[in-house]
Amino acid sequence: MSNLYRTIGLIGKPNHEGASSTIKALHQYLSQQGYQVLVENSVAQTVNIENIAMASLIGIGEHADLAIVIGGDGYMLGAARVLACYNIGVIGVNRGNLGFLTDLSPDDLITPLEAILKGESRAEQRFIIEAEVYRHGKLKSSNSAVNEAVLHAGKVASMIEFEVYIDGSFMFSQRSDGLIVSTPTGSTAYSMSAGGPILTPNLNALSLVPMFPHTLTSRPIVVDGNSEIKLKLANENYENLQVSCDGHVILAVMPGDEVIIKKSEFTLRLIHPLDHNYFNVLRNKLGWGHKLY
Repeated sequence: MSNLYRTIGLIGKPNHEGASSTIKALHQYLSQQGYQVLVENSVAQTVNIENIAMASLIGIGEHADLAIVIGGDGYMLGAARVLACYNIGVIGVNRGNLGFLTDLSPDDLITPLEAILKGESRAEQRFIIEAEVYRHGKLKSSNSAVNEAVLHAGKVASMIEFEVYIDGSFMFSQRSDGLIVSTPTGSTAYSMSAGGPILTPNLNALSLVPMFPHTLTSRPIVVDGNSEIKLKLANENYENLQVSCDGHVILAVMPGDEVIIKKSEFTLRLIHPLDHNYFNVLRNKLGWGHKLY
């Protein structure tokens, strides 16, 4: 057992055959190496492991030195929003599809994990954002997002009207299906599908990507990551409106409400193998061309 990590949390998708088998293998390996292992409550109840120590996501954040999340990017996002509130390293094991946030393969797991546990790794801080809904000047709801906060109507293909302010300065008004405010981490997710730019993770920037705007001159724009973005919903909107955080958490929005989106005080600390390279990830996941010479 290394002195770098003593307690390790295992988080995975419950009742998922692949995730369950990986958690069992990791639990056995880590226990044999002398680490204290905490398994997140919901998945712990679905795997057959003797003398299992269970904990909530918050408990893992409070007591573990490292969290290993087994699943796809979607499951990683749910765990990351909680774990970002704690000074804990997070590693992803890909049991999903693309896996931009999950570095390790379940088919080749132990060797790179051994190196990471010895300290042969690199840490990366990813900032996250907070979305807040205000009604008549009072905070009604809020939540955080690792990838993006999206203003949209409650049903498909419904146009809404709103104004956008950056640090208190009016930028534009828009009639569209909504707006995606994306972090660099989320620039390869929903934002990219909507035609937004890919932002390298080290950038302190946010992208604003209109969703099916009513004017062809409306284009994505990148602003400083420390900006406060305010969306003012027109009173003439008649649809049920929402702000989605990472596609998981839904905040209800009414006509006339204001939505504030800004950088959170918390960051997500991702742990990567030493050979991790962001551009290799983009090439492999997006099918980009390899070197010619």
